[in-house]
Amino acid sequence: MIRVVLVDDQTLMRKGLRGLLDLTEDLRVVAEAADGEEALQVIGEAAPDVVLLDVRMPKLTGVEVLKRLRDGGRLPPTILLTTFDDDAALLEGIRAGARGFLLKDVSFERLTDAIRRVAAGETLIRPAITERVLRGLEHIRPEFESLDPPDPLSRREVEILRLMAGGYNNREIAEACRTTEGTVKNHVSSILSKLGVRDRTRAVLKALEMGYI
Repeated sequence: MIRVVLVDDQTLMRKGLRGLLDLTEDLRVVAEAADGEEALQVIGEAAPDVVLLDVRMPKLTGVEVLKRLRDGGRLPPTILLTTFDDDAALLEGIRAGARGFLLKDVSFERLTDAIRRVAAGETLIRPAITERVLRGLEHIRPEFESLDPPDPLSRREVEILRLMAGGYNNREIAEACRTTEGTVKNHVSSILSKLGVRDRTRAVLKALEMGYI
């Protein structure tokens, strides 16, 4: 059973999500919080497997909650939820330790899948800007030749590829992934090699074709 804490200042949002999640076989809401300060207390007491955390809340924002939990060494796997298309919040949230970032109008199926993946140790980086980029790319036929990939992409390479699809440069990706720019460059080179393409745009197209993103 995956234990979930809901943090949102909108009562209807919390109650609606709780009702839906409690209908699943493997997800249970064990606590709720309506603001950032309450979130710190509730998360510490409930010790959840996953936290669903609103970005914009009274008293403390979602990112501020993340930072305090991280600094205290007690940050559980966390998915940020927002109604805003806020790329700055995405990057800041990832830097603070968030494992995922989704808009509140996400489908219930995608949300539950995200919770399960994050609980299993994966990272979900799929912001609204990435969704828009991907929707646009889906209408473009990849009119170029590419080699069959010699090896599958690693989990970290898929994460970096998703950030590439969002338009982030190597420095921003390095900051988001808490690594060096040189390491990111090495990962990007490996991604291009494995996908058998020459540049980042073709890498995103090929990754779409292969179902990586």
